[in-house]
Amino acid sequence: MEALSEFIKLINGWVWGPPMLVLILGVGLFLSLGLKLMPVLKLRAGFRLMWQGRKSTDEGEIPPFQALMTALSATVGTGNIAGVATAVFLGGPGALFWMWLTALVGMATKYSEAVLAVNFREVDERGDHVGGPMYYIRNGLGRHWSWLAVLFAIFASIAGFGIGNTVQANSVADVVQTNFGLPHWVTGLVLAILVGLVLIGGIKRIGQVASSLVPLMAIAYLVSGLIVLALNATEIPHAIVMVVKHAFTPVAAQGGFAGAAVWAAIRFGVARGIFSNEAGLGSAPIAHAAAQTNNPIKQGMVAMLGTFIDTIIICTITGLVIITSGAWTSGESGAALTSMAFANVLPGVGNYMVAIALAVFAFTTILGWSFYGERCIEFLFGVKAIWPYRVLWIIAIPVGATSNLGIIWLIADTLNAMMAIPNLIALALLSPIVFRLTREHFAREAIKPQS
Repeated sequence: MEALSEFIKLINGWVWGPPMLVLILGVGLFLSLGLKLMPVLKLRAGFRLMWQGRKSTDEGEIPPFQALMTALSATVGTGNIAGVATAVFLGGPGALFWMWLTALVGMATKYSEAVLAVNFREVDERGDHVGGPMYYIRNGLGRHWSWLAVLFAIFASIAGFGIGNTVQANSVADVVQTNFGLPHWVTGLVLAILVGLVLIGGIKRIGQVASSLVPLMAIAYLVSGLIVLALNATEIPHAIVMVVKHAFTPVAAQGGFAGAAVWAAIRFGVARGIFSNEAGLGSAPIAHAAAQTNNPIKQGMVAMLGTFIDTIIICTITGLVIITSGAWTSGESGAALTSMAFANVLPGVGNYMVAIALAVFAFTTILGWSFYGERCIEFLFGVKAIWPYRVLWIIAIPVGATSNLGIIWLIADTLNAMMAIPNLIALALLSPIVFRLTREHFAREAIKPQS
């Protein structure tokens, strides 16, 4: 096991090295500039479209709002609670700054992914709309790029067992045992049963559950975080100064914190930012391809909100709570650090709030990623492979809940990068189509009032 761990660490250090970070941030910045910062400038319009998209009669399986909630169900998970804490623990407060930067350019990435997913989606033999990187690579770049589409589908279908399954189950089992004394295997078994019951209903059931649970839990978690920040209001200015300062200067060791170089802040900020909001991974467009819409641009504008909500809002709350509470120097990491930060300010309540939030977030993430994995397996082997994949998915939950957290995080991190590479290459090559469709859409919108 130790040899395997060292081998994975070696690969992880390579795939998350400078070239990968340049690729993620570079493609995001390129798309942002090519879109003339539209995702940031049209944020308000995106929220309006999200609200209007609660119901739709266009082609697709689920309304645009449910597509966003399904994508958010997969992104709002342990990354927002344990991932942020790990980034701060390993990279210092400056890691939060790089998470913000990743999110700002990631909005353009997520927008472009959804635009291409809807534009190049297909209808499968069951009559369902299917799409995502594997389809926009094959249909947009041509059959000679099919190998890249196959690579993405292979990496994503396997990566799902890490980022979207075992990591989530493990984090939930850990935090539930700490706060409620429930054994890991019991949590894993309960999660497996609940997930199995939802998966029977397919994407429509997942969309319904996600659109109910995600907004409710996200709002409850945000309110709790804002209460903690209100009680620590005097520390907020200092925390923000630390975030910006240590994004560019090293932070010295203090208390249980080992110290961190600028490179650590960049690496873990970007890596955990991507782990959290998934911009560039190519996962979210798989959900947006199922949306009931005939307009790729409008769905793209709804999709970009996922990155904003996940990182700019939820991760920021978590990060500031950890820094303002002083818990970041305690030596704790992961969900335990976030629990400690909340409990320091809200004794007897805060840690339970984090435990419940993490459990619900992780449950919905397991649901969302099961759908992503299914679509990838369908692309590779056809619809007949979906049910065997579901069975394996459900079995993996209790296995993940009772496994070693360290190696699971490492594997998940590594596979994330490997599925991002084919997607980012495709986004760069297909960017002219995104820019053209966007220009044409807003040109039509500008003419409408005069007609």
